[in-house]
Amino acid sequence: MDKKAFAVDTQYAVTLRDATGRLRPANLYVHQLFDQDMIARRTDGGAQSGLLFKIPYKDVARVVRTVPVSDKKRFMLPEAMLKPKLWENRSSMAAYSSSPGLGK
Repeated sequence: MDKKAFAVDTQYAVTLRDATGRLRPANLYVHQLFDQDMIARRTDGGAQSGLLFKIPYKDVARVVRTVPVSDKKRFMLPEAMLKPKLWENRSSMAAYSSSPGLGK
């Protein structure tokens, strides 16, 4: 996959390659697109739900479903958290965002 396959403020159901090379299903909300990777929130259940991840495009094997997100349901994050310099040396971050339309 490459950057053209994704858009900011959109949810995706994808097949991701994990650290061992196995293919795993994942639900993502894309916050930011960089040249080689994207910053996305895991929206599926489990311990990783809500964490921000830097995901290389090469790790996405397939996009299963694309879901546009309305303005009321978008996750809001400060722009400073999405700057490339902040993500140079990290692969994940625990950050909580809000969705004004949902009262969060």
